Amino acid sequence: MANERIILGIDPGTTIMGFGLIKVVNKKMEFIQLNELQLNKMDDHYMRLKRIFERTIELIETHHPDEIAIEAPFFGKNVQSMLKLGRAQGVAMAAGLSRGIPITEYEPKKIKMAITGNGNASKEQVAKMLQQLLSLKELPKNLDSTDGLAAAVCHFFNSGRVEVGKSYSGWDAFVKQNENRIKK
Repeated sequence: MANERIILGIDPGTTIMGFGLIKVVNKKMEFIQLNELQLNKMDDHYMRLKRIFERTIELIETHHPDEIAIEAPFFGKNVQSMLKLGRAQGVAMAAGLSRGIPITEYEPKKIKMAITGNGNASKEQVAKMLQQLLSLKELPKNLDSTDGLAAAVCHFFNSGRVEVGKSYSGWDAFVKQNENRIKK
C-alpha cells in the first residue's frame, strides 16, 4: 500500500478565503483542487466567520485531509484588519481542530520561500511556480486560492524537517504552546 496523505492549505481572509488541496503519494505531490470562498457580499462579520467555519468543515468532510497548513496573519499597520484576519484564521483552525486534524502555521515569507526560493516573491510569481510544479492548465483570476495551495505545498516541502512552524494536534496542544496568550 502506498504511503498516502492529503494536505489542505488555507489562506484565511474575511473577504476571500483561498484554499488548495494536494495528495501526497509516497513522496510525490498530486493536485486535487484549488478554490476560494467569496465572503465580500456578506455584510455581517460574524456571519462571514460562521461561513468560513462551515466551508472548512465541508472541505474536511469531502476530502478527509490528514493535515492542514494555514498561512499565519502578517503584521500590518491596520489593527482592525489584523484582528479580523486573526479571527478568520482562528475559525478555520477551530474547524480542523474540532475534527482532530493537525494544523501547522506558516509565515507568508516562509511559504513564498518554499515555493519560489524568494521570501519576497509576488503572488503572481508564487502562482506561476505552482502552475509548473503541479502542471496546472490555467490559473484562477484571483490568486487567493493559489495562496491556499501554496500553504499546502510549503507543508509538503517542509514535512520531515525538525522545525516547520507552529503545530497543533488539538486544543490541549494549542493551549500548552500558547500559555502566554491565556488570561488568568
